Amino acid sequence: MFSKCPVSFKILFKNKKKKTNKLLQIILNSGYKDVLMQSVVNPQNISFGNLHIEPKKFYVIAGPCSIESPEQFRETAAFVKEHGASILRGGIYKMRTKPNSFQGVGAEALQWIAEIKKEMAMPLISEVTDPRQIPALNDYLDGYQVGSRNMYNYELLKDLGTYNKPVLLKRGFSALLDEWLNAAQYVLNGGNTSVLLCERGIRTFETKMRNTLDLASVAYLKQHCNLPVIVDPSHGTGDRNLVAPMACAAVAAGADGIMVEVHPDPAEALSDGFQALNFENFKNLMSQLKPFVEAAGKTLVSYV
Repeated sequence: MFSKCPVSFKILFKNKKKKTNKLLQIILNSGYKDVLMQSVVNPQNISFGNLHIEPKKFYVIAGPCSIESPEQFRETAAFVKEHGASILRGGIYKMRTKPNSFQGVGAEALQWIAEIKKEMAMPLISEVTDPRQIPALNDYLDGYQVGSRNMYNYELLKDLGTYNKPVLLKRGFSALLDEWLNAAQYVLNGGNTSVLLCERGIRTFETKMRNTLDLASVAYLKQHCNLPVIVDPSHGTGDRNLVAPMACAAVAAGADGIMVEVHPDPAEALSDGFQALNFENFKNLMSQLKPFVEAAGKTLVSYV
């Protein structure tokens, strides 16, 4: 175990032997140990509605970045379901860098979202941006997404830990793996063990892509952590032309699923249209994914 400790810990252990037991206890009591070194989560106990997350299965979460209207959401949901998606996604509230950008339809959309969700008979996941939204959203969602900016919102994570619904925790765009795992521990500490990690790219010096999709983190987490790992190649690249190849690469890296943005007309999307797949793109993606999923010894789960 000591071989994995930071150099600073090794020096302390060497030079201050009398404090070894105390320091060791601090390490063993850390949240990082719980997530990384113990099997505190049984993925088979994670369920989005009637859909159970299982080993050797691969899941596709698909839908619009933002739910803009009943017509747009219904059309998109019907298409992704027909072509093999496992779970619907759609933003009700949106965190945006620019304050004047579209922030999502908000609570007024919940009623027609519920109607469309019932029509599709599919589980729905959406981002929660504020702890005060949770009570109103809880009856409409099958899982909560915590966005990149909110990975450090510990009060939100604590609140989600008290609910019995899956939490898809996106990596902060500048977060270390340690920080990401400790953020997950906030949810786990509340008693909610239905946590999934979502790699969505990190900020680097590269400017050709919106983010740098860190697939090495996926391979690392699958070797050292018992939490399911989802990859978001839409945000991870910011380029719809790169979504399919990165989705296939995610399968090879060991991911349990992907999350992609789909829109009937990306050019008219109210948020992130440049990275959204159109319907034909999504249909092609699903065809391209199948041989990779099969080669990985997994089954692509659809909700048809």
